[in-house]
Amino acid sequence: MSRINTNVSSLIAQRMLGQHNLQLTKSLERLSTGLAINRGSDGPAALIASERLRSEKVALASAIGNAERADQVVNIAEGGLQEINALLLEVQSLVVDSANEAGLSIEEKHANQLQIDSILQTIDRISTATTFQDTKLLNGTYDFTVSNQAAIVDDFAIHAAKLGHDDTRAVNLVVTASAQHGGLFLSANGVKFNLDDADARFTIEIAGNKGTREFSFASGTLLVDAADAINTFKSVTGVVATKIGTGIALRSEAFGSNAFVSVDVIDDAGQNGAVHMFSSSDENTVRHGNATAFASATNPIRDNGQDVGAIVNGITATSDGKSLTINTDFLNLDIDLSDAGATSLSRTRAFNITGGGAKFNLGPSINFTNQVSLGVPNIASRYLGGTVDGSTRFQLDDLGYGKGLNVVDGDLQTAQMVVNKAISQVSTLRGRLGAFQSNVIGSTIRSLGVTLENTSAAESAIRDTDFASESAQLTRSQILVNAATNVLAIANALPQNVLTLLG
Repeated sequence: MSRINTNVSSLIAQRMLGQHNLQLTKSLERLSTGLAINRGSDGPAALIASERLRSEKVALASAIGNAERADQVVNIAEGGLQEINALLLEVQSLVVDSANEAGLSIEEKHANQLQIDSILQTIDRISTATTFQDTKLLNGTYDFTVSNQAAIVDDFAIHAAKLGHDDTRAVNLVVTASAQHGGLFLSANGVKFNLDDADARFTIEIAGNKGTREFSFASGTLLVDAADAINTFKSVTGVVATKIGTGIALRSEAFGSNAFVSVDVIDDAGQNGAVHMFSSSDENTVRHGNATAFASATNPIRDNGQDVGAIVNGITATSDGKSLTINTDFLNLDIDLSDAGATSLSRTRAFNITGGGAKFNLGPSINFTNQVSLGVPNIASRYLGGTVDGSTRFQLDDLGYGKGLNVVDGDLQTAQMVVNKAISQVSTLRGRLGAFQSNVIGSTIRSLGVTLENTSAAESAIRDTDFASESAQLTRSQILVNAATNVLAIANALPQNVLTLLG
C-alpha cells in the first residue's frame, strides 16, 4: 500500500529520535553536572531523600564548627587561668617566706607585701582582660545566677546546668542523714584529775585527721585547764576539747567520715574514769554502756565522723562532711551546708537557678540534649579563697596591704589557708574545663566527623552520577540518535517512490 499524505514510518522515526535525543540530553546533563538527580523529574523519592541528607550534612558541618568554636573559647579561658595559677603559686611562696620572722627584716616583709599587692592587681586585670570576641570569660559573665538561697546553704558552686524553656531550674534538697563530728568523752569522775601519786602524770595521746599530740597532766589539774591545753594544739591535731560536767568531750574540728578522734591512754596513773563513745544518732549524747576504763585503754580508741546524706533533685548526692556534690547530664553542682542544715533532717528548696552559664549547642539539632551550659565563675581576687575562720570569711584580696592577712603583721596561717583554697579553686576550674574539652568537645567533634562522612556517602550514593554507567548510556544514546536520524531520512524518502507509479 503506497500513500503520500501520511508517512507512518516517518512519524515512528520522529518519535524514536525525540526519545533518544531526550535520553542523550539527560546523559549529557548528568555527566556535565556530576549529579544523577538534577530536578524532581529525575526521581521524586530520590530528590526528597537527597535533600534531607544535604540538610543533615549542613547541620553536621555547622555543629562541628560550633564545637571547634567552643574549644577555642575554652582555650582562651584556660590560658588566663594558667597564668593566674602561676601567680598564686608565687603568692604561696611569699606567704611562707614571710613567716620566717626572725630571719626577715621589716623592709623585706614590706617588699614581699608589695609583690603580693601587684600580683593581686594582675589577677584582677587578667580576670577582666581575658576575652573572646569582646566577651569577658573570667569576670563572672558566664557564671550562673540564682535566687531565693535557703539559710541552710552556706556556699555553692554551679559547674553546669541545663535550664528549662523559661531558663530556670529549682534545686530541691532533702537531708536524709545528719553530718557528725568524730568524738569521744573522757569521764574523770570529778572536776580535776586525782592521781595515785603527786609525782604521777596522767598521759594520753590524742590524734585527729591533722596529726597527733601527747599530753601529760599532774594530779589536781582542773579539767577546764586540761581542755584549754588540748585546744592550744587543735591546729596540730584537728581536735577540739570541751569541759562538760565531770569529763572532757573531744570532737574533731571538721564533720565527716574523714574526720576522727583517737585517744590512747599511755599512763592512767591511777586516775578513775573511762573513755565513752557518743550516740550514733546524737553526737551530743554520751553512751555510758560499753565504756573502756582508762586502765584498760591500752590500745587507741577511735571514733570517725559521718558525712551528711542528701538527695538533690531526686539524685543521691556524693557527700564529704557538710559538702554535697551531684554530677548529671542536667545538673553539676557543689553545695556547702551550714552546721544547722547539715545536722538536722529537712526538706527544702536550696535555691533557684535563674539563668547564666556559657551555652553551647554541640549537635546538628537544636534541642535540650545537644545543648551544654558550662559555668565559669568570677576569678577576681575578691572572689577567690573563701576560707572561714570562726565567723569571719576571708578572700584572697584580704592579703592586700593593710588588711587582716597581709604578710607584714597579719595572720599568716589563715593567709596560707586562703591561698591554698584559691589554688584549689583555680586548678579545679582548669580541670573541669580540660575535661570539657577532652571528653565533651573532642568526642563530639570526632563523632560528628564520622556521622558527616557516612551521611555524605549516603547522599552521594543517591545524588551523584555514576560516570561509568552514564558514559555507557551516553554512547548508547549517541548511537541510537544517529541511527534514528538515518532512519528518519530514509522514511522521509519513501513517499518519493510513489512517483514511479505515475510513469
